[in-house]
Amino acid sequence: MTTTVARDTHVAARATDVWKVYGTGEAQVVALRGVTAEFERGRFTAIMGPSGSGKSTLMHCLAGLDSVSRGQVAIGETVVTGLGDAGLTKLRRDKVGFIFQQFNLLPTLSAKENILLPLSIAGRKPDQAWFETVIATVGLGDRLSHRPSQLSGGQQQRVACARALVARPEVIFADEPTGNLDSRSGAEVLAFLQRSVREYGQTIVMVTHDAVAASYADRVVFLADGAIVSEIFEPTPETVLDTMKRLDVLTGEAEA
Repeated sequence: MTTTVARDTHVAARATDVWKVYGTGEAQVVALRGVTAEFERGRFTAIMGPSGSGKSTLMHCLAGLDSVSRGQVAIGETVVTGLGDAGLTKLRRDKVGFIFQQFNLLPTLSAKENILLPLSIAGRKPDQAWFETVIATVGLGDRLSHRPSQLSGGQQQRVACARALVARPEVIFADEPTGNLDSRSGAEVLAFLQRSVREYGQTIVMVTHDAVAASYADRVVFLADGAIVSEIFEPTPETVLDTMKRLDVLTGEAEA
């Protein structure tokens, strides 16, 4: 059963006092420490932090891919925390889109079939006008019949982006979406993501270690040692790098 709660309609995803602990005793690792954050609708937010800071763990908990040890996560008005397998499956199918570093395309399907796969699984027909808009936006009109092996890495990731967007989810989570791409292909994918937010009102939460990638976002949230320690708005590569350098110094001092 899906739990709903009255929430601010401007918030697409929310974490409230979220803790994530792996293991017990001496092997215990605290990945998230009381994280509270809101991610607005129609905004592009990047999550950054040093290696091991908890950024991917936070995204996985927000998306319902991992459970929280304490606290609460919500997507829109749906409380994710405590959902059973059926509820989580429905949430991920109907409300959430995913873009991963590994493109996760099915090799036996064409680009078009890969894009429409989530809708097919859900038994939904695509909105043809929206499908055509998405295809035009990612520039794949002449590649729809091609299989992944016939596409470049950048084209494959654009297929993955179109697949995430075509179902019009409440929020798209992107985990290092340009990690396997050259700089030109990466810029094309990031420009598409940025355009989907600014022109079509999509909500994107992206984990990245790349300051240039983060500069495409409207807001950057920084984690260190499992906690949110800073954020900046309208980022540039320079402001992101400056913040990361400060975090590296602070992290190094704490370890020392």
